[in-house]
Amino acid sequence: MKFQTARRWLASAMLATSCAALVAPTSTHAQSDKLTRFILPVAAGSGVDTIMRASQKALSASLGTAVVIDNQPGAGGIVGTQALVKSAPDGATLSVVSNNHVIYPSVYKTLPFDPIKDITPIAVIGGSPMVLVVNPKVPARDSKELVALLKAKPDTLNYASSGNGTILHLAAEMFLDEAGVKAKHIPYKGVGPMITDLIGGQVDFGVLALPAIQAHLKSGALRAIGTSSKTRLAAAPEIPTFAEQGLPGYLVEGWFAVIGPKGLPAAEVKRINAAFASAFAIADVKDAMARQGNPINVTTPEAAAAFFVSEMDKYARLVKRAGVKLD
Repeated sequence: MKFQTARRWLASAMLATSCAALVAPTSTHAQSDKLTRFILPVAAGSGVDTIMRASQKALSASLGTAVVIDNQPGAGGIVGTQALVKSAPDGATLSVVSNNHVIYPSVYKTLPFDPIKDITPIAVIGGSPMVLVVNPKVPARDSKELVALLKAKPDTLNYASSGNGTILHLAAEMFLDEAGVKAKHIPYKGVGPMITDLIGGQVDFGVLALPAIQAHLKSGALRAIGTSSKTRLAAAPEIPTFAEQGLPGYLVEGWFAVIGPKGLPAAEVKRINAAFASAFAIADVKDAMARQGNPINVTTPEAAAAFFVSEMDKYARLVKRAGVKLD
């Protein structure tokens, strides 16, 4: 499977994002005119973006600063993360990343940063359930029908992802591997354009975080085939798991975590970790997360650091299993 290089992605994506305006803060703390900028290495409308916007007001209050969300997508998240690692370690610039952060070393021969050594883990916040969806024109309403269609028409259906080597790419490849079928991969520069073309019918199916597609499932613009979770989702109990549909080995879950640049002082790490724990314990935020189906469990910085290392090892094995080649 051919991958575009990180350099080509970085050149185009940096040009596209260099002039992007920051999103205006939802709330400014009455006691401070300081800003906390969250560089999100994803496009607006993605799972991580949806989660951060739902908690933006609460985070502003718990951090004691205005919170600015700065979307910098590109190269599967490398563009935004590179901007984060280059920032000053003063707590004013942070990021929230997903599985992609620990997948990078397994799909790129070279990176402009070290995903472990060049960041400061602050907390794993929680998970994000993944759902395989199809354009309604695809004549399949469950996993068995989709697998039968893919077997009957090998390599004629295509699937979208948010970029080569991203968790959404790997999640789809894991489904194909588990089902023993093939489909053509169409990578996009982020979740937004991926969803647009899924709805438009330019691509047939894809795997996405539930928060990013909930509204489209309710409107009928997209159809859910199954969730890759162990059990049905409380936020969408009507969607069966793939285990229920004969693919018990297809299990993958997204997650999101807050990080800072390398060298962030321990006092700042502790302060930000406590602010996230406080914000995500607020009733309004908990309700928003429940509606999106996101299980929340804000970890300690030490647990986050250990988690990053174990996840990197896990995805190295999954990348190899999926046949993804280094680029």
